[in-house]
Amino acid sequence: MKRNVLVLTLLAFAVLSGCSKFDQGTDLKNSVNDGISKINNAASALSVSGGFQLLSVTGDPGKGENSYNDSIKLEMIAGKYEFSPYKLRYMWCPCPTRFFRKTGESDSLIVNLPWKMAYRPVYMYNYVYKDTVNRNNFRIAASDYHFYYSWFNKYDYKLSAAFMLDGDDLGSLELLSSAMGYKDQSYNSTYTFAEGYAVEVAMDRGDTTTASFALMEDEEVLLKETRIYSGSWCNNDYERKYILTIGDVDIVRSNQFDSIQVWLNGVLQKNAAARIIDDSDTTGTICHKRDILLTFDDGTTANLSAMIRPGMQVLRTLVDSLHNMNFAKRVVDYIALNIYYHEFKYPHDDD
Repeated sequence: MKRNVLVLTLLAFAVLSGCSKFDQGTDLKNSVNDGISKINNAASALSVSGGFQLLSVTGDPGKGENSYNDSIKLEMIAGKYEFSPYKLRYMWCPCPTRFFRKTGESDSLIVNLPWKMAYRPVYMYNYVYKDTVNRNNFRIAASDYHFYYSWFNKYDYKLSAAFMLDGDDLGSLELLSSAMGYKDQSYNSTYTFAEGYAVEVAMDRGDTTTASFALMEDEEVLLKETRIYSGSWCNNDYERKYILTIGDVDIVRSNQFDSIQVWLNGVLQKNAAARIIDDSDTTGTICHKRDILLTFDDGTTANLSAMIRPGMQVLRTLVDSLHNMNFAKRVVDYIALNIYYHEFKYPHDDD
């Protein structure tokens, strides 16, 4: 009797093991489809969020790191400020119009201004006193900030700020960036949305360069691209490893392997295949101009950029914005510089 039970147990284990192997390709396909669905749902939610509109800010900054050779610390500009421009223009100052009136003390930099100054910085750069503006319904609350800059592209930058519009939370931005010349640069930018998603862009450049982008929901990574280079980071010939993560699936290309590897939950999928079908076309995936054709065990294929296309432009906009520090440069830095010159470097009574 015991022998029969043992035989039946072994047979059942063999059947289950066979089913597991047989369904391996289906599991991979389901995981990819599930991961892509989460990515597109996230992109759809972010496309209508206030945080996305904020990061979509464009326009040339009023003053940038190319000509600035001074330092600003949070304690120099900390306080509560309201947008209340003075009529008098100071032509001898880099920030000719004094935009902000200090209304209180704070260890942080808290600035209230009209929403269109934040979303369309051109109104701030080319401000005309007679302009009719909305109430100060947009808030920047920076708990940490510094900008140290010197010649030959040497700088150290930090920003930790939260944003609100009409009392509604828009999310927060954490940004670290530094350079000791044109070769040794690094940055890490993370925007956490009020909707529960976060986008992170990072790059550490040196003899070996690592660049990455990640879309997360809470602690779960929905999509991540990682590139590791040696030598010139922008030259594909020097790429050592490329990793694309979609949920539980990792697609890895390395100069150590002859073919691209596909992993599911840490298990190498020996019968699955992946092939990069474009290295230069702009229809590629998020961080880099490439696309991947994935072949499952059942012989069916999936073009990843086609599957992510509903959210592709949204994700690219976010990546480009965080990579270029758009909102930080075009809005936060311009405000900090204006307050710094009028409140700290060249203070004077205008009342």
